[in-house]
Amino acid sequence: MAVTPDVTDAAARLEDLIDTAHRIRTAIESVIEGKSDVVRLTLTVLLAEGHLLIEDVPGVGKTMLAKALARSIDCPVKRVQFTPDLLPSDITGVSAYNQQTREFEFKPGPVFANIVVGDEINRASPKTQSALLECMEEHQVTVDGATYALESPFMVIATQNPIEMEGTYPLPEAQRDRFTAKIAMGYPEPAAELEMLDVHGASQPLEKLEPVATTAEVSALIEAVRTVYVSQPVKRYAVDIVAATRNSPDLRLGASPRATLHLVRSARAHAALSGRDYVIPDDLQDLAVPVLAHRLLPSPEALGQRRHPEQIVGELLRRVPVPDAK
Repeated sequence: MAVTPDVTDAAARLEDLIDTAHRIRTAIESVIEGKSDVVRLTLTVLLAEGHLLIEDVPGVGKTMLAKALARSIDCPVKRVQFTPDLLPSDITGVSAYNQQTREFEFKPGPVFANIVVGDEINRASPKTQSALLECMEEHQVTVDGATYALESPFMVIATQNPIEMEGTYPLPEAQRDRFTAKIAMGYPEPAAELEMLDVHGASQPLEKLEPVATTAEVSALIEAVRTVYVSQPVKRYAVDIVAATRNSPDLRLGASPRATLHLVRSARAHAALSGRDYVIPDDLQDLAVPVLAHRLLPSPEALGQRRHPEQIVGELLRRVPVPDAK
């Protein structure tokens, strides 16, 4: 049977996607040792047109991961250091009066970039954190009644310290819901930490990191991921997983419909990075915890039993029936 042009083109796009993603992944792993799963999830969020929240204690490489991804792609990158005195206009931009033209001119803030690295986002006040709500969801910024579109692709990579750390504010539910996934770096394995001493002790690998992909290539990858097939049973499985969080007695706040969209988009990217042009239930299972857990609020009883949202999502996955069809 002859191969149709559409099938051939789709296969070629998938092959290009895997090749470009491999280059980006190799570049990041030249800086971040021993965290292949974390790097893969970071790429998954990028190709799913999402935003990433990295939470962990200081010193484990949160900002290094964000900067490594940003440097791997030849595109405008801006960094925002979140502090208690940071204002919303410091992020979005401000209208300033021009003495010569006698008119107000808009001075774009750091959010006008393809990749925005927000360091220690939960050290700023909730009012300042909310400045990212519109741009993360709608890819636009409204200042003084005027709306400005953001370039595509657009990704926010934010780091935060655990809320138990001194000087932090918890992220509002609406803010957490706009992050596609949350990951924790974790401490490195002894072998990786030993290698880090050799590599980082003699030089700074981040300074030597060169871009390995262009903005146009990343945009093409995102377009290719959108074409990954999701069957009706798999879509139903995604809906059932999210619905289970809303009906669980262990949770007082379940996942939103936005979470369902993020879960399916991420599953498409996960499948593409695995060399498939279709999503299987395993893709949803692999991503359910990082995509859903940070949006959930445990019930007082669950908190009393020291049960975290990650554990609860894992239990729900074991209860939701898995479809047979791919």
